[in-house]
Amino acid sequence: MFRQVECMSRDATGLVTLRRALQRPQEMAGFSGQQWDHVIRLARAGDLSARLGFLAQRDGVWDQIPEAPRKYLESALRVADRQQRELGYEIQEIELALRSLNIPVVLLKGAAYVAADLDAAQGRVVSDVDVLVPKAALPEVEAALMLGGWASSARSDYDERYYRTWMHELPPMQHIQRGTVLDVHHAIMPVSARIHPSSALLLSEARPLQPGSCLHVLAPIDMVLHSATHLMHEGSFEQGMRGLIDLDALLREHGSAPDFWSHLVARASALQLTRPLFYALRYVGMMLGTVVPQDVMAEVDQAPGGRPGGWRLKWMDAMFSRVLCPPHPLVADRWTPLARGFLYLRGHWLRMPPGLLTVHLLRKLWVSPSQGA
Repeated sequence: MFRQVECMSRDATGLVTLRRALQRPQEMAGFSGQQWDHVIRLARAGDLSARLGFLAQRDGVWDQIPEAPRKYLESALRVADRQQRELGYEIQEIELALRSLNIPVVLLKGAAYVAADLDAAQGRVVSDVDVLVPKAALPEVEAALMLGGWASSARSDYDERYYRTWMHELPPMQHIQRGTVLDVHHAIMPVSARIHPSSALLLSEARPLQPGSCLHVLAPIDMVLHSATHLMHEGSFEQGMRGLIDLDALLREHGSAPDFWSHLVARASALQLTRPLFYALRYVGMMLGTVVPQDVMAEVDQAPGGRPGGWRLKWMDAMFSRVLCPPHPLVADRWTPLARGFLYLRGHWLRMPPGLLTVHLLRKLWVSPSQGA
């Protein structure tokens, strides 16, 4: 139902080839040397190399890939596998630190995909861990994590005030021995944002990883909505295409459930997330060919706050089509810096009121990174 679009680039052939590899992995068997050169460059820029390796192995074309790109994909798979094994150990340590509190600890994003063994985890690189906990439990959660070896990595008093007053999370916590980073959220959008999805609603539907475990993951629909919101409210899009790949995998896996599509838009409305859902479904369909039922798109189009009107949607199409691609000169044109700058400002605008936004951006401009901002 969607017409696929190219990134507005000097040379879209590399992107077309990359999407062929992601959508129809068996076609990798016939790629030329130049096609592989473009694919590897773009995949590396977009953190998609291990995903390509997984797809090639899954679809039985691994041995038909030329030696040089196959070795590169094999190396990427080993890195992703190591990261996921380390993540598994980190998740065990988090559960050990927090299980006595008798509260739900909801893993988010990559940690959730890996812990729940979802298709989105296959070939996905991961770094830090994100969790969602009830806001009332933040003091005891922070205290328990500090006893377990995590400490705030805030670099200034401003950072501390900024996170604790305006944001939806504590300042990032880093383990003093392992150096791993943990983001503890009490919501999926900042306190200062224009929309406020109910954390209570999300927590009420979260599902335990195992019976008796304090670790949970979001319900399938909520997992899709969080992924959509995180991507569409982002200010930096270096991993924008990876975000689309996550969404595509989640929609394909969870969309097979009989009640998924029929409840998706209503749940988005209840959580004030119809606009990010609209954009997510639109661009995952346009850029990756993900099949979204026509009645679902019609429903989200007509939902309050869903489809933006007229020129506004055309402008957003022009902006997002340039940033939801790997950040590489092969798929950039003279307008790409404008698109990245505009969406960077938009992401902050959606998170903060004008006064706070002005102060925050001025501080980021004037304060050196070593001092924190």
